[in-house]
Amino acid sequence: MIDLHTHTIFSDGELIPSELVRRAVIHGYKAIALTDHADYTNLEQLIEAGQKAKYLEEEWDIRVLAGVELTHVPPRKIAPLAKKAKELGAEIVVVHGETTAEPVAPGTNAASVACEYVDILAHPGLISEEDVEKAKENNVCLEITARNGHNRTNGHVARLAVEIGATLLVNTDTHDPEDLITDETAMKIAMGAGLTEARARETLKASVRKIVESA
Repeated sequence: MIDLHTHTIFSDGELIPSELVRRAVIHGYKAIALTDHADYTNLEQLIEAGQKAKYLEEEWDIRVLAGVELTHVPPRKIAPLAKKAKELGAEIVVVHGETTAEPVAPGTNAASVACEYVDILAHPGLISEEDVEKAKENNVCLEITARNGHNRTNGHVARLAVEIGATLLVNTDTHDPEDLITDETAMKIAMGAGLTEARARETLKASVRKIVESA
């Protein structure tokens, strides 16, 4: 299992990084990105905390990536903030997409898929064909999520991504220990979104490629 969207006590998660990573190891994770909710007020602190957590790689067989999830950031500010995150050392930049479960500002999806510094558009809700095409063009991955509420549009996201050829990932958006999953469960989530078994396996492999790109 590779999970590129998780949260710790540094935003609204329940665990400090060491416990989250340890529990991920027990679930068979090979890599995990710490992507706490960020805006202009806390970006530096979160990236620094993620970088400090990389000491865990020396102890356990897991890759730990320092990242952020830009959350409810005004669309016009997404590109400059994503660029700043990369300059500060973020390995993974996620943007909190236009999920149907929260009042995310319209235009967030469009601003995210147009930005070269964004790696993943999380739970993008009822994303448009135009935005999926732009995601493909700019190599922004679209998320199939395990998280309740956000996952109600997984089928829509998967269908358009397959039709257009955009890259899909399976992430958990973990906030508490029970949110962590195995690769077997990730396969079920991908197939539950309407992907064939072969396509689901390819979706899980896409996370490996994203890590290689971030190195």
